[in-house]
Amino acid sequence: MVKIEVFTSPMCPHCPAAKRVVEEVVSEMGGGIEVEHVNVMEEPERAAKYGIMAVPTVVINGEVKFVGAPTKEALRDELSKYL
Repeated sequence: MVKIEVFTSPMCPHCPAAKRVVEEVVSEMGGGIEVEHVNVMEEPERAAKYGIMAVPTVVINGEVKFVGAPTKEALRDELSKYL
């Protein structure tokens, strides 16, 4: 099981695109991937745990992999390493 955490903020103009890319790639790749959206305003301690200073940030299996919205290709390539 691969776990993706997408750290976002309600005021961020780039966060909706990051969420959309993650959801699209996960649906294309099939099962075995769990996605959790984390609002940094509601869970700042969780963002601090990863040293997140900017949103959107995508964490895969406990490692920060993307700061900013990833492209579908980059995310697909990264996830393929885990599946």
